[in-house]
Amino acid sequence: MPVIGGAGRLPRTVWWLVLARAVNRLGAFSLGFLTVLITTDFGVSLVAAGVISAAFGLATIPSRLLGGVLADRLGRRRTIVAGLVGCALAQAGIAVSGSVAMVAAFAVLLGLVFEIYEPPSQAMIADAVRPEQQAQAFSLFNTALAVGGMGAGLIAAGLGRWDLRWLFVADAVSCLICAAVIRLALPADPPPATRRPASAAAGDRSAWRDHRLLVLLFSGTLFAVIFMQVGMAMPLALVRRGLEAADAGLLSAVSAVVMVACQPLLRWTAGLSHHAAMTSGYLLLAAGLAGYAMADGLPGHLAATVVWSAGDVLMFGRSYALVVDLAPPDARGRYLAVFGTCWGFATVLAPLCGTRLLEHAGPAGLWGGLAAACLLLAAAQLTVIRPLLRRQGSYAIVGAGPP
Repeated sequence: MPVIGGAGRLPRTVWWLVLARAVNRLGAFSLGFLTVLITTDFGVSLVAAGVISAAFGLATIPSRLLGGVLADRLGRRRTIVAGLVGCALAQAGIAVSGSVAMVAAFAVLLGLVFEIYEPPSQAMIADAVRPEQQAQAFSLFNTALAVGGMGAGLIAAGLGRWDLRWLFVADAVSCLICAAVIRLALPADPPPATRRPASAAAGDRSAWRDHRLLVLLFSGTLFAVIFMQVGMAMPLALVRRGLEAADAGLLSAVSAVVMVACQPLLRWTAGLSHHAAMTSGYLLLAAGLAGYAMADGLPGHLAATVVWSAGDVLMFGRSYALVVDLAPPDARGRYLAVFGTCWGFATVLAPLCGTRLLEHAGPAGLWGGLAAACLLLAAAQLTVIRPLLRRQGSYAIVGAGPP
């Protein structure tokens, strides 16, 4: 596995994608209020509202896979714009819905288009940068999500006090703005005749038949489950320790600031291989979560947040760079889409795991158990994943040779 050399200046395409992602995330605050809208405007039970929200979550899994296929066949920019416009239409539909059935239909539609944006954006980044820049570019792309989230809470606090439906209108507008930025600022997709056709070996199902990618998907899902606990379980854990649930918002803001401040960390660790950097990142994550397990007050939680956020910066971009290394050039969108489903699986698993751990083991047991899982991931990265990727060829698809 090659090491990351001097990254240099990132191409303009990457910065436009980062900006568009931040704008889109700035408006993506409405989903947390979907169940509130359903229960307050239509008098539906909380259980029924939860079912509708769960249907949205399940629909996001095929959405990401569709985005990967379209990215490789239709083109990166076209797919991004189509996905964002679809999100805008679905969000506007929720805003004007006059019945629970309409809300449910538009919520499922939103789920089916919600993740289309991700695989082509990631594939466009992989296409635009040199291999030694991939970790930096993917990490910056992830940081834009955290930074946009800081402002999203403020917008939600303002519009939400007026009328919840305006949250979905604002989200639709942000999607259209993001689509316009992508359409006007990024280079056009090459004509179909000049794009390399996907070979039989790199067909629609090839990514699912690549054992190496499935191993990365498994480890990525475990990481995603751990990572999502910080957002999902943190408010409950803080209350258990006598703190305010709203303090979770402060911790989230601190995390975003740390991610921005720690971007130079990627240059300082440029000489490390992907596996060594990811192992170091997992160890920092474990240290931060262990800090949560031992913390009693807000200062301890703040210090732990700084530690694990630095670890996230160190390892997040490398995980996607590993996937790009595995993928045939004409199947990057599909490989990134399959790997990205780890977040969909985690959306289902994380609430179940977090609430059970918190109920039976308390905050210390929850965070301590997650820290132990990070240590297992660190060990697996060096003892299982690195040897596996080195042992197999670049296109080790079961039953097929290289494209």
